[in-house]
Amino acid sequence: MKFSVTVTLKKDVLDPQGKVVQNTLLNLGMDNLKSIRQGKFFEIEIDEKDEEVAKKRINEMCQKLLANLIIEDYKINKL
Repeated sequence: MKFSVTVTLKKDVLDPQGKVVQNTLLNLGMDNLKSIRQGKFFEIEIDEKDEEVAKKRINEMCQKLLANLIIEDYKINKL
């Protein structure tokens, strides 16, 4: 079973890397750009038949390692 996990900074957390990317794109003429934020993307394949058990394991991975819960949010999607 395959899942994707997208980790992003929480809305209130400053994103200096995203700001640099935004400024560079604006300098390249992308003047209709409103905002951009940087994040992480994981594609995870897990050997599990039960979708609920698999999601629980992926959630555990996110909470223990993939996301810093103090400053980041994450979304899990089945692929």
